[in-house]
Amino acid sequence: MKLTPRSLVSPLAALAMAVAMLSGCTGAGTGTQSGKGAAGAGLDDPAKKDIAMQLVSSAENSTLDWKAQYTYIQDIGDGRGYTAGIIGFCSGTGDMLSVVERYAKARPGNPLERFLPALRAVAGTDAHTGLGRPFTEAWSAAGGDAAFRTAQDTERDRSYFDPAVSRAKEDGLGALGQFIYYDAYVMHGAGDTEGTVGFRTIRRQALAADASPAEGGDEAAYLDAFLDARVAAIRKEPSHTDTSRVETAQRVFVRQGRFGLETPLRWKVYDDSYVIKDPDGS
Repeated sequence: MKLTPRSLVSPLAALAMAVAMLSGCTGAGTGTQSGKGAAGAGLDDPAKKDIAMQLVSSAENSTLDWKAQYTYIQDIGDGRGYTAGIIGFCSGTGDMLSVVERYAKARPGNPLERFLPALRAVAGTDAHTGLGRPFTEAWSAAGGDAAFRTAQDTERDRSYFDPAVSRAKEDGLGALGQFIYYDAYVMHGAGDTEGTVGFRTIRRQALAADASPAEGGDEAAYLDAFLDARVAAIRKEPSHTDTSRVETAQRVFVRQGRFGLETPLRWKVYDDSYVIKDPDGS
């Protein structure tokens, strides 16, 4: 889980972007009506999953090219140590350790394996002890190995994607709601930690405000309540200040009624504009 350095954009700036973006998109939706869960392919459909990865990458890496991020690694100063890979696995949170352990099982003797004791020692801290430049260089080099990429994919799915999509389906949400849950898992993790609010608390607060589609509630109203709770969670963390991945991206899709995450999708993160076009190029 990570937050990019560009998170230093102020909440007021994010709100201003939200107002501008929403005023330009109101009434420009697909005609889809909010109901008890959108029909159509879920986020686990390969095409929808690729869209989800592009959306996350726009917020995590300021690019839609998420497949280029297997080699990415740096300390972004958020108290989580090194942040790396396709969704920002962190040395301080333990998911980076899980990736390297998976890689070691698939490719014994790989150059990252020797750093396992150090990764175990720094878990829960932002320390680089026993890691440093040799580790970051080994991580970047491993990005060319299919086994390493698979290790990242597998950990992403096990810890973030699969539980988020499963819970969203239980709540009666379509592909957009499933993505909104997944992005919250990526940024906040499942549970609360010191100084952070996790996915389970965000969801509980949303359910207290509005019924989910599975409970007979309106999908748009429930997703707005979830996003409200998420914005509040973001602003409680010292390293989290920017809310544009919610206000000028996910909230826009809700307003447009794109509950199936239908393309074309247009959004902003950190005041950068992105588009995922229809297959026909429109």
